[in-house]
Amino acid sequence: MKNHNKSSSVNYQEGAVVSKEILKTSNVTITLFAFDKGQGLSEHSSPYNAFISIIDGVADIKVSGIEYKLKAGECLLMEANEPHSLKANQRFKMVLTMVK
Repeated sequence: MKNHNKSSSVNYQEGAVVSKEILKTSNVTITLFAFDKGQGLSEHSSPYNAFISIIDGVADIKVSGIEYKLKAGECLLMEANEPHSLKANQRFKMVLTMVK
């Protein structure tokens, strides 16, 4: 198995959300994201369980109306079909693991 620095595998871009899929199987998808300050994802839901791990910066995440502020090294499990949104009040990077 190749070991490399996940944080450097996706770079920040001004005014953008950048993503890079690093694994996709029939049951699991792992994607790296870099959110520039002011960017985010509006409220949505997914039919899959999702695990977020912050690898750089601080993320503001809302799940079912509850707000979380996660910093590098912290994680959050989101159950399937729970409404959630993300906001970058400062730049952050995360790994999103979705499991069917």
